[in-house]
Amino acid sequence: MTEPDIAVAIEHPAWAEALPDVAGLCRRAAAATFAVAAGEAVAGRPAEISVVLADDSLVQGLNRDWRGKDRSTNVLSFAALDGDDAPVVPGAPLLLGDVVLAFETCAAEAEREGKPLADHLSHLVAHGVLHLLGFDHEGDDADAEEMEAMEVAVLAGLGIPDPYAPDDTIAEGGRCGR
Repeated sequence: MTEPDIAVAIEHPAWAEALPDVAGLCRRAAAATFAVAAGEAVAGRPAEISVVLADDSLVQGLNRDWRGKDRSTNVLSFAALDGDDAPVVPGAPLLLGDVVLAFETCAAEAEREGKPLADHLSHLVAHGVLHLLGFDHEGDDADAEEMEAMEVAVLAGLGIPDPYAPDDTIAEGGRCGR
């Protein structure tokens, strides 16, 4: 399977200050997720993913405007694929969508959970890319378990511990804006 083109936009400088290779970290996490989960969603076509490293203010505005929740959250995904309605343009890559992350929320969660920010960011990028590929955790327990298992597999491949292990504490609101 071809690796996707992964664009990373650093909109908030605190990301690069905290993690000097933050763009590379995001690309590795997104590519690892794509390798584990892309399957039928892309059917071997070239694909593009965008990761935006933002601040709480930007994410709060997006969350308010697109989800009706006037607060920041750790990660938002805006999938371009919607079932079988994805436009097919011969020779053009499949645009999977955007993953947007809020620095202050992500950093506070990582600190509260006692995890390196790099590991938490990798987890949230993987989570966001899974949403772009059509996975969801809101529907039922089986969907949530499938998505969490994929996240754990992606992170294990990156050498990152299972974020759902019983001895880890997931802070309230620490998962995908719930």
